[in-house]
Amino acid sequence: MNDKYINFFTDFGFKKLFGSEPNKDLLIDFLNELLKDREAPIKTLKFKKTEHLGASEVDRKAIFDLYCESETGEKFIVELQKAKQKFFKDRSIFYSTFPIQEQSQRGDWDFKLKAVYTIGILDFVFDEDKDNDKYFYDVKLTEQETKEVFCDKLNFIYIEMPKFNKTEDELETHFDKWLFAIKNLYKLDKIPGKLQEKVFERFFKIAEIAHMNPEERTTYESSLKYYRDMNNVVATAKGEGWAKGEAQGKAEGKAEGLAKGLAKGLAEGEVKKSITIAINCLKQGMDSETIATITGLPAAEIDTLRE
Repeated sequence: MNDKYINFFTDFGFKKLFGSEPNKDLLIDFLNELLKDREAPIKTLKFKKTEHLGASEVDRKAIFDLYCESETGEKFIVELQKAKQKFFKDRSIFYSTFPIQEQSQRGDWDFKLKAVYTIGILDFVFDEDKDNDKYFYDVKLTEQETKEVFCDKLNFIYIEMPKFNKTEDELETHFDKWLFAIKNLYKLDKIPGKLQEKVFERFFKIAEIAHMNPEERTTYESSLKYYRDMNNVVATAKGEGWAKGEAQGKAEGKAEGLAKGLAKGLAEGEVKKSITIAINCLKQGMDSETIATITGLPAAEIDTLRE
């Protein structure tokens, strides 16, 4: 490996930078920037078990997740999703129900809930959104007519990282800087000038491959290999999809050309048939107007047949 920093989009990178106990300050800073419109910032986080989250084999291959709770009891599911998954949005809603259900209490309970946040850092783009530049989605339950938030206890935030293409010079907010650092970490060989802040200095220091012990390096290499294999699978699927689309397009083009040719052939055949009928009618001494009515040919053209 010639990279200076680890790849955030690997399981190892994601868990080391955002999911390890000593580095919780990085995740807290990221979440506070992501949710800066909340009444109070997150001060502490406690990691919880994820046995209910991403339980299927498909999830384990494509999704790396964290589940944590703030000091005020709010629940955060933070996911790094590598590849598209059928019914992904449905899946997000399904897994958000576990932090809700675990808040139930025995006996006399008034059903008051702590907020649940499902946060998806996506290494893909939703098919329905591929034609726009929007990369940040903040979804809440709203009243359709007033567009006001009906309930603030269920929140879904998705970030389509492939669409975030700001350069260092274009970074304006702290959140911009976070997305830039996450997306470009493995490509860089030093901390960018605009990221010369304490939290990013820690982020880059922790991400340095040279600081890993042999066991961490082995684990990372395995994680990186899996990440690259996953990318190859996705790229191959896209390539096959393009090839199939091209082949289908060619087949449809051939079919359309054949149909046009057939239609043209039929039309030419009909014209020849009409001309033959017109000539026979002329031999019978019929006038041009009558023949035109019978054959559909212009009277002037029929007159040329008399010559």
